[in-house]
Amino acid sequence: MNRRQDFPILNRKINGPSYAKASEGKKPLVYLDSAATSQKPKQVLNAISDYYQKHNANVHRGIHTLSVEATEMYEAARKKVADFVGVKDPAEIIFVRNATEAINLVAYSWGRFNISKGDEIVVTVAEHHSNFVPWQQLAIQKQAKFKVVPINKETGEIDLKALGKLLTKKTKIVAFAHVSNVLGTINDVLHLSLVVRRLAPQAIVLVDGAQAVPHMPVDISEIGCDFYVFTGHKMLGPTGIGVLWGRRELLETMTPFLFGGEMISKVSLEKSTWNELPWKFEAGTPDIAGAIGLGAAVDYLDKIGMDKVREHDVELTKYAIEKLSKIDGVIIYGPKDVKKRSGVVAFNVGSIHAHDVASILDSEGIAVRSGHHCAQPLMDFLGVSSVARASFYLYNSIEEVDRLVEGVLKVKEVFKI
Repeated sequence: MNRRQDFPILNRKINGPSYAKASEGKKPLVYLDSAATSQKPKQVLNAISDYYQKHNANVHRGIHTLSVEATEMYEAARKKVADFVGVKDPAEIIFVRNATEAINLVAYSWGRFNISKGDEIVVTVAEHHSNFVPWQQLAIQKQAKFKVVPINKETGEIDLKALGKLLTKKTKIVAFAHVSNVLGTINDVLHLSLVVRRLAPQAIVLVDGAQAVPHMPVDISEIGCDFYVFTGHKMLGPTGIGVLWGRRELLETMTPFLFGGEMISKVSLEKSTWNELPWKFEAGTPDIAGAIGLGAAVDYLDKIGMDKVREHDVELTKYAIEKLSKIDGVIIYGPKDVKKRSGVVAFNVGSIHAHDVASILDSEGIAVRSGHHCAQPLMDFLGVSSVARASFYLYNSIEEVDRLVEGVLKVKEVFKI
């Protein structure tokens, strides 16, 4: 995956002596935080710049040339995204700010009108706060029961027996991640959806695909869920653009999340009626440049092939786990089988706080994430306050994993353990 030349930011050198000039004495950047946000290739940056420099206008509202061009580019991006994730009807692709907003949209526009006192909402303990807190709060507001499925601490996989016991005729929503942002666990979302359909056929299924779509082939039509969400900035696209996919029959019945311009069909003094899908849920001026940038990111990933992206993740993850496992005191979390995990390695070094680990690694030019990773229930379940997390993507290399290993050894040296 010789793609580094496409990512200008990876040429940076950081954290040398304070007296150093320019890049003198500084360390080449090793960016291992793609699970938080990915870097952007020049093809995406150029697409965004091209829109602003040559086509900038509002969409859907004008008949002049620039507006027509902007609209065509915006809707072409929607079609690219739909094709990328196996969606035949582009109108089922709703552009939002991020996966968080997508989940909140469903919680508000579907949940607020379909959840009643005594109903049940089921999530897993491994969820990102974005797929936990909205459902928790909906349960509180509607006096519904909020049920949390445990995971297997050894494998990181969802406890299917526990899930089966928690699903009842009162279950109305089941939400889970396609891939854990902490453990890297790849959940069998088709099997999970089938379990829900069998034991709680009245429930809707929402899948958080924020960590899946960037790293592996995803065909939503083969999952069997009702809603699927992901975000652009983790898949080489810009920040501020995300995606909600929903079944048309559900989206048609839902009330808009936001009201105002663009999402209306007709407004009178007495009432308003709503636009067709997808614009019904895209109030106001959308992130046009963001959608175009996301379309360029899809083009970039398509050209490489998601199978190859996945193979590269597996190669780096396997190598990292092998090397880190040989260091005394290093604890690695998540599945031992790399085929069941994404390019994420969460670890701790003895009793050293993860923030200290990340700080020392940063001094060596290595960027990793540390903390609870917006997954405090999971941290509590694992019995830890925080972990360090290295996450890989198509621009990373075996040599950078070696730099990570050297950095962890430096951590041990500093703390004398």
